[in-house]
Amino acid sequence: MKKIIFSVLASCLFLFNAQAQDEVKSDGDYSKWQARFRLIAVVPSPGDDIDGADVDISTTFVPELDFSYFLNRNLALELILATTKHEVEIENGADLGYVWLLPPTLNFQYHFYAEDFKPYVGAGINYTIFYSADPGDLNAIDYENTVGFSLQAGVDYNLNDKWFLNLDIKKLLLKTDVTPNNDSASKAEVEINPLVVGLGLGLKF
Repeated sequence: MKKIIFSVLASCLFLFNAQAQDEVKSDGDYSKWQARFRLIAVVPSPGDDIDGADVDISTTFVPELDFSYFLNRNLALELILATTKHEVEIENGADLGYVWLLPPTLNFQYHFYAEDFKPYVGAGINYTIFYSADPGDLNAIDYENTVGFSLQAGVDYNLNDKWFLNLDIKKLLLKTDVTPNNDSASKAEVEINPLVVGLGLGLKF
């Protein structure tokens, strides 16, 4: 399903870019700063990394804020800010409680132009901070802060000169070392790899 979504978005980007070739604007026709407020769904894709068992990490819905700075008409840097709470358990096994994630992400983007549509693709780096972990059935649990990578595709649709709608899809390539009960011998690497789908409103300024 994820491959289909990204394939469709990639096809749309090529279509929009081809159409935009007939509508080239001056390099100064863009806003240096943009901000977006989205509602996002964070859908983890964990593996079977704790004693060969399947790890279940809950999907969550939260608000997200991001800021973009345009280096020129096509190239931009985007900083994404959000925090999420996820329930964690081993399938048919122990309840591992919950943990909060703070994953600031910086993406480098390329923007296309086609009338009121502005598709874009991006890639970047992520640093995830795990905090306020509840151990559930365990006595203690620790998640190691970690660096990951981000892939992104989306589209803006202009409502007027200032406001626009936004649809955004990101894939974070993210894993962490989990230590239960302060026992380093039981430390295990757990993949999270969330798919982040967002819909929101943006402002140019």
